[in-house]
Amino acid sequence: QVQLVESGGGLVQAGGSLRLSCVASGRTFSYISLGWFRQAPGKEREFVAAINWSRISPLYGDSVKGRFTTSRDNAKNTVYLQMNSLKPEDTAVYYCAVGWGTNIRDYAYWGQGTQVTVSS
Repeated sequence: QVQLVESGGGLVQAGGSLRLSCVASGRTFSYISLGWFRQAPGKEREFVAAINWSRISPLYGDSVKGRFTTSRDNAKNTVYLQMNSLKPEDTAVYYCAVGWGTNIRDYAYWGQGTQVTVSS
């Protein structure tokens, strides 16, 4: 069992930046991989980024490549999603989950989500 808590969402203007955090508990953090997904109203949950527990390079969805960066601090049991050059289409609830890859079926133990709203 893993518990995940996201934070850092908010309202930002287009072109701005936000950093989301996901704190994990309940399992040895150093050996779990985590991903970020987002869901806009009326749309399916979409893969954003994933970071592996090993030295494998992070994965990014096509719509965020070059703008978003995921990283982790094992000492703080925390994964981050740095979001730059935000666009109105980035508006969504952002979730972190335990797993690896781009397929939502490969993930379990979801957080409650944090709202990101980008105004034009």
